[in-house]
Amino acid sequence: MSNVIDLKSKPARSSRPLRILVADDNPDTVLTLSALLADEGHEVRSLSDGSGVLQLLQSFDPDVCVLDIEMPGKDGYILARELSDRRSEHRPLLVAISGVWTRPSERFLALLAGFDHFFQKPADPNELLRVLEQFRQHQRAVAINERVHLPRSRG
Repeated sequence: MSNVIDLKSKPARSSRPLRILVADDNPDTVLTLSALLADEGHEVRSLSDGSGVLQLLQSFDPDVCVLDIEMPGKDGYILARELSDRRSEHRPLLVAISGVWTRPSERFLALLAGFDHFFQKPADPNELLRVLEQFRQHQRAVAINERVHLPRSRG
């Protein structure tokens, strides 16, 4: 599978860019993902370990968190569980990324911890962008649905 972005099959952009937090202890992964996502018009914040993720969530309020499974501070499994417990209704989309923990049982553990998606390093950029675009379209549909279905008065 190629990691080259196919510009011809790039998903069409929806109206609002996503706010994305990237946390990975590999500087190349952070730089590559941040550049890719910023180039797509998203607002990106990045960290090189898991210890600052929860603090950054307070000030940045991301739509999506891309988290390495194994990093210093707090690993991705712990962060996914904490985020799932704390922000059940409006929690960010959680995307796991790992170059080490890639067996099917480890992918399953990531889903049990609360991740919505799992990517093996190096992540296929086209697939990651597709997942993000689907999420953005889902958010847009939910927002439209909330505006259309106003609360009914009882009486």
